[in-house]
Amino acid sequence: MKLPYAEPFRIKMVEEIYQSTRDEREQWLKEANYNLFNLKSSQVYIDLLTDSGTGAMSDKQWGALMTGDESYAGSRSFEQLQKTVERITGFKYLLPTHQGRAAENVLFSVLVKEGDVVPGNSHFDTTKGHIEFRKAHAIDCTIDEAFDINDLHPFKGNINLEKLEDVYKSHPKESIPFCLITITCNSSGGQPVSLENMKAVKALSDQYGIPVFFDSARFAENAYFIKQREKGQENRSIKEICKEVFSYGDGMTMSSKKDGLVNIGGFIALNNEDIFRKASNFTIIYEGFITYGGMAGRDMAALAVGLDEATEFAYLESRISQVEYLGNKLIEYGIPVQKPIGGHAVFIDSLNFLPNVSREEYPAQTLGLEIYKEAGIRTVEIGTLLADRDPETRQNRYPKLELVRLAIPRRTYTNNHMDYIAAAIHNVYERREEIAKGYKITWEPEILRHFTVQLEKA
Repeated sequence: MKLPYAEPFRIKMVEEIYQSTRDEREQWLKEANYNLFNLKSSQVYIDLLTDSGTGAMSDKQWGALMTGDESYAGSRSFEQLQKTVERITGFKYLLPTHQGRAAENVLFSVLVKEGDVVPGNSHFDTTKGHIEFRKAHAIDCTIDEAFDINDLHPFKGNINLEKLEDVYKSHPKESIPFCLITITCNSSGGQPVSLENMKAVKALSDQYGIPVFFDSARFAENAYFIKQREKGQENRSIKEICKEVFSYGDGMTMSSKKDGLVNIGGFIALNNEDIFRKASNFTIIYEGFITYGGMAGRDMAALAVGLDEATEFAYLESRISQVEYLGNKLIEYGIPVQKPIGGHAVFIDSLNFLPNVSREEYPAQTLGLEIYKEAGIRTVEIGTLLADRDPETRQNRYPKLELVRLAIPRRTYTNNHMDYIAAAIHNVYERREEIAKGYKITWEPEILRHFTVQLEKA
């Protein structure tokens, strides 16, 4: 008989979590102004708010913490990290930062100016925020298939080359600092980008003299999908695929809290010495000296180990199989989700789930709140709240999809937790017709509102 799949690790430590009552959760939501970010972690039973920095480190990573070199300049831990990044990506210049958005801030301070346009595949919230903060514009060139949840296109993160070339033709070269490829593409459902598409984007960009950069937070998961889905890649190692991926770019930003398997950290990696020198100045201003950039030596040591672990097939198979397990459970229950299932999360289509809640009352946020009330599960809205207001008209931007993201922390929950999540969402789905009203904003900041927005029942 064929042996069933089992995780390639065993558990060494556990943490107790509190299972609250519905009455408690109703009160906590009211106190949090109906913003799930405002909940205390002690008020959450299963936390799917993000997979960023929420995973479990391995014994080798914990061991690496003890070997960290905390020298202010030129630490041994930086050298270890730099060599690991160069081996995996091919980029020789490294600037550590305390997290991914800090890497964006440093790099965009060099490259992005007022009036610029940055094309790419569905830029994520902080990325778009950093672009718009500089009075530039992010232009989404994702393929149309990404916005049909039932289309089984294997690479829904791909960039549409015609859309991209239209941007290149309609704007002067000087106003396009780079094209940004996000791997995997979070905003379209954790969807991967194919090697073929990256190669074509690079070739087209070279024709117009436009650099290509990667937002690489989940680059290892993207490589796994390439190995599994792209013809001719099935016999290559994850590390081989990663090396080719980054050969089609001029640099990368990284939130190491995802595929670095650590709880804090990020970096910029480049081959262009001029950009490196300019970015070094901003690193010193915003982050710290260029060989630590806001990271402790011990965290750089753990990250170096984590990058190696994250680019091994056995780990990725375990990680992504768990996400698929949850996604398939929801599909069995008839829940409308983005298909095929993404790498780090399952994305629920709230417009189909809650057809009686108007877009003006934030159906994805409404669904996230209902899921929390049902079972103490915290999710996050990837919809109109996250899309923010147009910086010029100040009107709501309504994205093509209103999604609720169930982001699965790495090596943290068991499949029993996945069964619990699926059953809870099924219960909400069974009473979906009763949910006719959403929420309205009582206060919001100028930018990146979804983190701190305050709401009340409509």
